[in-house]
Amino acid sequence: MELYELIKDRREKISVIGLGYVGMPLAIEFAKVANVVGYDISKEKVQKYIEGIDITNEVGDEEIRKTKALFTWEEERIRECKFHIVAVPTPINLDKTPDLSPVIGACKTIGRNLTAGSIVVFESTVYPGVTEEICIPVLEKESGLRSGIDFKVGYSPERINPGDKVHTLSNIVKIVSGMDEESLEVIARVYEMIIKAGVYRAKSIKVAEAAKVVENSQRDINIAFMNELAIVFDKMDIDTNEVIKAMNTKWNSLGFYPGLVGGHCIGVDPYYFIYKAEQLGYHSQIISSGRKINDDMGKFVADAVIKQLIKADKKVKSAKVAIFGITFKENCPDVRNSKVVDIINHLKEYEINPIVIDPEANAEEAFNEYRVNLTSLEDARDIDAIVLAVAHDKFKSISLDELSKYYIDNNKVLIDVKSIMERNEAICKGYLYWSL
Repeated sequence: MELYELIKDRREKISVIGLGYVGMPLAIEFAKVANVVGYDISKEKVQKYIEGIDITNEVGDEEIRKTKALFTWEEERIRECKFHIVAVPTPINLDKTPDLSPVIGACKTIGRNLTAGSIVVFESTVYPGVTEEICIPVLEKESGLRSGIDFKVGYSPERINPGDKVHTLSNIVKIVSGMDEESLEVIARVYEMIIKAGVYRAKSIKVAEAAKVVENSQRDINIAFMNELAIVFDKMDIDTNEVIKAMNTKWNSLGFYPGLVGGHCIGVDPYYFIYKAEQLGYHSQIISSGRKINDDMGKFVADAVIKQLIKADKKVKSAKVAIFGITFKENCPDVRNSKVVDIINHLKEYEINPIVIDPEANAEEAFNEYRVNLTSLEDARDIDAIVLAVAHDKFKSISLDELSKYYIDNNKVLIDVKSIMERNEAICKGYLYWSL
């Protein structure tokens, strides 16, 4: 418990490795009660934080400006710290296998600057076994120190919900784990300094690793079920949302809705479980099937656009389609692993080059990630079809009458992926309306 007391008394420092949607809120919260060094390999990103600009929109510019956390791209500053938190992304490769290069790179960086008596906690989502079987050997090799003797490790899965201003970092129960009882208790006490909702002490590091992968896989499967229903109900000419409303009158209904499942968690984490299961000789059936359904939804929506254009007697080739939203979820600037891009790419197969409008997304990131140039709403004119792909509040505030002015004629095709608009009202106002 000595390290916890030293951190609490600001005689030892905490480092946060990776200052994105997970790391930045951590650094800001811990800096309120401890001395913090926030490190990121991106000099450009760090410079924005130093200037008081929150590129994640998770904590806000004011919090960035007033924080006492030190932001740096110089890895030597990590050596000043004794409690290290790894919050780097863990994406997937093109073949859907885990890409552990960011977390391995973070281990190398920490290892080069690791001192005796330190604790390293991983928050990055991984499959069970990564912390002990992959991360610890890298830390030992780079540092020359021995795990369990000179330093200790733990795992505490991130549960940040980007764009959510209600379920924030401190209001979500934190799972913590350690390689032994001593490290577990220190890690738990340190996190209790900022987590108002409390911490849950997992029995082992592997249990904590598995819990993170499973909680997102569970959501993925449930959404996949609703997406499959939406596909079938579309063939039956039944309104999926009306079915869900009726179903939700029962107390034990789960309340899931169909949609595009992207992002860096739900759209990625199941593949980590699938990968590890296959390594052990088991081919995942339910999780793999759910992933396939959700991965195909962008194509399904794009096909709906084409069908509605044909119904409206529009020329499909070179039709002007506007897609509202490219981020992976509402009210969030994050475009990583956005499934809206699947809609765009499939439409291009019909020689349709849609314009994309998103007031929340970072235009530079959208271009760098997908080569998509964002268009302002003011410049959207003479549209044949609008795809409401992301339920940003700014889009919800647009009335059907206001939306009407963007069309080229009265054959107004409206594809409402998130059911932002009311179906009957849209139909009454002359829209050719389709929702998922």
